[in-house]
Amino acid sequence: MGDGLRTIRIATTDTSVISGARAAVDAANESNAEDPLSGWSIAQISSWRELVEAPPAPGDVLLIDSWLKDRNVYELLRQLSGRTKCRTFVVVEDGNHVAEPIARFCGATGVIERPVNGSKLRAALGVSSGPRPALDSEHRGMAGEEFTLPEAILAQIAESDPSRDVAAPRHNALMQAAIDPVTGLFNYSFLAYKLDEEFKRARRFNAPLAVAMLGFESQASDDVLRELSSIFLAASRDTDVLGRFDENSFLFLLPNTGPDGAEIMARRVADTAEERRMMDLVGDRIEVAIGIANYPSPDIEKREDLYAAAREAFLDARHAGGGVVVSAL
Repeated sequence: MGDGLRTIRIATTDTSVISGARAAVDAANESNAEDPLSGWSIAQISSWRELVEAPPAPGDVLLIDSWLKDRNVYELLRQLSGRTKCRTFVVVEDGNHVAEPIARFCGATGVIERPVNGSKLRAALGVSSGPRPALDSEHRGMAGEEFTLPEAILAQIAESDPSRDVAAPRHNALMQAAIDPVTGLFNYSFLAYKLDEEFKRARRFNAPLAVAMLGFESQASDDVLRELSSIFLAASRDTDVLGRFDENSFLFLLPNTGPDGAEIMARRVADTAEERRMMDLVGDRIEVAIGIANYPSPDIEKREDLYAAAREAFLDARHAGGGVVVSAL
């Protein structure tokens, strides 16, 4: 077993994965102190239950074999989400071009293709994704609920088994299960999943999280909706989560964003939309309304509170004929 400080922990029953990793680490420890693998050790985890009961220590690197018995590796990743502070990789078949985006979607750092060797482990050690947030059991769910991946995405995972070598169209189908087909933004199911995840992270670390609800009263063409989505994307960061909430409203999740930053982003969107002078289906000008709610706040204890505050601010802005309203909570 490793010392818990610089350990590559591998959840697998495949001896070839363990032997390949151990041979690479042993060679580095014996011959080259400057090798990125020098100073590391290998520890095997024989079952997914052991992994859930005793997650790796901070600073470890975790490899989870996609061939683990009795557990879908992607559901296991979701179960571990927020409980580990280490880089996590899924071991998949050589040439599998489907697994990586799915693994990342489910919370992994990336994938390592078979056979596991020194060069692949060095590449993994070079990935600096930062520590994964740890969430204690008290904060894992809200009102006793353990939030799961959207059903459409779970269905695609079950159908395609992306831990094995599968065709690209199945990957496309899985990604489409999270995407609104008109705007290209995320859909309602994925937004609900991400709101749960981002709120847990913000609550655990007392970090800022802003939620903005945007929309308009009338109906618009698909071309106008796509133009709006392009405005949203141009004003956002890579870490922001943008999605279509319903027919004529959208929800933005802005991690690590305080009230000032959220309002600046919202006003930029509102100003750009006004400049474009977009029209609805009956030829009237579209007036974009935006409501913003922020966490942390003494009156916001769960994700539903944050969403409700953003929606109330959005309705106030819409009743005022458009513009930006920030929740008083």
